[in-house]
Amino acid sequence: MKTEHGKCSDVRIAYIGGGSHGWAWTFLKDLAQEEELSGIVDLYDIDQPMAEQNAVIGSRLFARPEVKGQWVFQVSGSLKELLEKHPDFVIISILPGTFDHMESDVHLPEKYGIYQSVGDTAGPGGLVRALRTIPMFVEIAEAIKAYCPETLVINYTNPMSLCVKTLYHVFPQIKAFGCCHEVFGTQKILRNLYEMATGDTGVDRSEVIVNVQGINHFTWFDRASVRGTDLFPIYEKFIEEHFAEGYNDPDRNWMNGTFNCAHRVKMDLFCKYGNIAAAGDRHLAEFMPGEIYLRDPEQVREWKFALTTVDWRKERQEEKNAQARRLAAGEEELSLEATGEEGILLIKALCGLRRMVSNVNIPNTGRQISNLPSTAVVETNAVFSKGSIQPVFAGEMKPVIRDLVMPHVINHERILEAAIKPNFSLALEAFMDDPLVKGRISREDGEKLLKEMIRNTLDILPEEWKAQMVY
Repeated sequence: MKTEHGKCSDVRIAYIGGGSHGWAWTFLKDLAQEEELSGIVDLYDIDQPMAEQNAVIGSRLFARPEVKGQWVFQVSGSLKELLEKHPDFVIISILPGTFDHMESDVHLPEKYGIYQSVGDTAGPGGLVRALRTIPMFVEIAEAIKAYCPETLVINYTNPMSLCVKTLYHVFPQIKAFGCCHEVFGTQKILRNLYEMATGDTGVDRSEVIVNVQGINHFTWFDRASVRGTDLFPIYEKFIEEHFAEGYNDPDRNWMNGTFNCAHRVKMDLFCKYGNIAAAGDRHLAEFMPGEIYLRDPEQVREWKFALTTVDWRKERQEEKNAQARRLAAGEEELSLEATGEEGILLIKALCGLRRMVSNVNIPNTGRQISNLPSTAVVETNAVFSKGSIQPVFAGEMKPVIRDLVMPHVINHERILEAAIKPNFSLALEAFMDDPLVKGRISREDGEKLLKEMIRNTLDILPEEWKAQMVY
């Protein structure tokens, strides 16, 4: 990597999960609009034809006259081949398993009255997804340690906290962090409410200054301001006047999309606990006891968010597969609208082209959240500059909010150990203590359900699991 005259050239980016149609295309769009970076993007995927297809899509994109950057796309056939080239950055964005596996994660617990709105981070689905994800991240961490130990590693894969925790467990010296955009959505809402309340317009989302505390998808703001104005009174007043209908972005009405919501869950959490919950309602609901927001589909509708079905994900995957074929054939072009993501900006900062503050998932070894364990992977702000990620001291969480977070922090320890050993008894303890499950199913039924869920993903779990899957 070379830096001169405010530009970085010969940047080498290794992309694990390079056949993706989600984050990979978002990454390409942002890269295409960036003039200060250039280099090589090396794609690796266990489905190599998909990576090769994305290399064609990337090459076509960067041949367009309006595209600003200069990047070459290539494909590696193995992790070793990818990483022994000593990339400057490794990006991890994988789907751990298939949507058939995820269908079991999300929908099998419904037989026992346990509903999940996402199923990739907390709850039964998050746990079983973690059991198959952690061995994959063990392999990735070992490969990074062996071939490129100094490389900066950016993870987008869920369950985020456990993915990052695994990387550091295997290779404590790794330079890794997790990126998530959930905080951005809450900043945008606060920006919009500020503009409505004051008439001051043209506020960029980045002007909303927040103190971030929590774990991924269960993040909180204990301070928030914009242009010198405290946003807590504005948020509180809006909730007093509009709690029943919630907040509806005109382009993202909760009834018109499976990812949309009216933000009533986060408003309710504010009323109960006094801080601003800073993730989408679908995620926030899964960290709370199941009776509160996810008792059944009717209650979910009352709170004005959605259960994201795996059938919907499968349909969307088919649409994306068809679009990928058109893009690779030159029958369609990737649009170049702003994505709102910060991955490229963080890479620029780490290359030394700027300095910025953003939310990040890293271990709490600096006790950036002082009343959570140092072993927890937490989400707080951090300062990004050349080759450096310095967490911002976020202070203590409110005790009442810490009490909500700690069961998940404890479970992360159990799940990591259960996945690495492997150990069904530990997994079952975590399963029964998850707030979405606790008190809603007997231990006998819990053991039966968890074993059935694990059996449905045995084809991509370590062999040691098979002996433990007997009644």
